[in-house]
Amino acid sequence: MGWRRGAIALVLCAFASPGRAQDVRLPVLVPLTGFVALEGTSQKNGALLAASQSHDVVFKPDVLDTASTPEAAVNAWTRAVGDPPPLAVVGPILGTQMLALLPLAKQRDVPLITISGTARLSEMGVPQLFRFFPGDATVKVAHARYVVEKLGAKRPAVIYQSTAYGQSGREQLAKTFAELKTPPVLEESVATTVNDLTPALLRAKAANADVIVLHLHAPSTVLAIRQARQLLPNLPIVAGSAIHQPATAALLEPAELKGVCAETAASPVAAATPAMRAFLDAYRAAYKSDPDAYAAAQYDGVNALARAIAAVRTAHEPVTPAKVRERLSTLRYQGVAATYWSDGKGNMAHDAEIVCFDGTDRVPRPVASYSFPPR
Repeated sequence: MGWRRGAIALVLCAFASPGRAQDVRLPVLVPLTGFVALEGTSQKNGALLAASQSHDVVFKPDVLDTASTPEAAVNAWTRAVGDPPPLAVVGPILGTQMLALLPLAKQRDVPLITISGTARLSEMGVPQLFRFFPGDATVKVAHARYVVEKLGAKRPAVIYQSTAYGQSGREQLAKTFAELKTPPVLEESVATTVNDLTPALLRAKAANADVIVLHLHAPSTVLAIRQARQLLPNLPIVAGSAIHQPATAALLEPAELKGVCAETAASPVAAATPAMRAFLDAYRAAYKSDPDAYAAAQYDGVNALARAIAAVRTAHEPVTPAKVRERLSTLRYQGVAATYWSDGKGNMAHDAEIVCFDGTDRVPRPVASYSFPPR
């Protein structure tokens, strides 16, 4: 009887759908400690939620903490990739870590699914990059345009982080402000270790700034807004995407958030579509907290990866990292936060939103949308 059961199993395998569920190892390399822990945790949660819901592909996630240094990210990569390599890897949100990992991904021809916004990533010519959060060349253009075109500001003061993330954002902000003929009256770089932004804010006041433009990681963003509300209570603040995060906004009082806006890819807590509402409900059920755009984008990225793997199987092609990369490069995927497709440089997301707080609660409302489809 044993041989008969084996024969039946072989027959069933021979006629099974090529798109049937199969286990796929998925390393998730994200910063869970250090100054980007809030962002990394959102990224991890979005990836794991998508993996838990996938039907065509059964993902087996392996989460590794990349902390906050390139060396830690490389060590995590070495531990996770192995031989044979996985079909894809979720890469960390931190730009310096992605800059270190991209050459390794190219060497092994393993797709890196990330939400890192650092502009330089798409300039490195690495076809294994797939970025599901709009890069600085998208969100920072929206950021500057909102400041000038919607707020009517003439004298922006820019405070940015000294990290690769901060420098990338500052470069695009400066370029766009110049194109809009509204050069900043102040550009101030601050390290992630700085715990008092009073000097920078007082310099902005002395320069007669009419808006504070922030491009900082979450802890520095909270500090800047809190101190700005004490020193410059009536000055509008347009921040980077960190403040749209519910976990970041929770560190401030609603009154402190009044008049604060931010660039982002989406506002999941606003749940403007049925798909986003379903994502919001599923995320709350899984994590007992509210998601942000980082979680939504990484959720979309893993779901797009599942779609690409299923397409390779359906086409009866070898399921290899190279074949998955080929499918991702031509995929058009409708996610909960956006419609994604590659511009040939690894950028999959091409839309940005501006959201603002009205001071009554910690939920930001969308006020402006920008689209920058690839040319």
